[in-house]
Amino acid sequence: MTTGTSHAHGPRMQFAKAAPEVYKAMVTLDAAARKGVDPTLAELVKVRASQLNHCAFCIDMHTKDARAAGESEDRLYLLNAWEEAGDLYTEKEQAALALTEAVTVLTDGFVPDEVYERAAKHFEERELAQVIALIFTINAWNRIGVTTRMVPGAYKPTV
Repeated sequence: MTTGTSHAHGPRMQFAKAAPEVYKAMVTLDAAARKGVDPTLAELVKVRASQLNHCAFCIDMHTKDARAAGESEDRLYLLNAWEEAGDLYTEKEQAALALTEAVTVLTDGFVPDEVYERAAKHFEERELAQVIALIFTINAWNRIGVTTRMVPGAYKPTV
């Protein structure tokens, strides 16, 4: 959904200061969504959704967090082509990435049964619910980042 125009201008607002209660609620939601989800898988999901949503701030943040947690450069570089990357990602990770794409894009207005069923084979119901929560939470963060034009680059992981 590119328009051919550049977004080389500064941020529109500091969302955390303009809507502090919403920001705090998002931070709480984010923490709740991550519970019980493998941290490596969580970062892959966050980076992939952020790539699809063109959120440079979140891509920057979550690739740095993934690296700090020990994620390999190869897996990060090839994440946008994970389906073509062979055995670089586990079947469980591939199922989560397919679900991430389906939930993020909602191409035909729904998540296809085969994508959901693929994920359900690899995750128990509670963990699957957490992964779905993680996906919709990063999508909300992406929409905040893209709308307010958060500037990437300055984020430092706290690991």
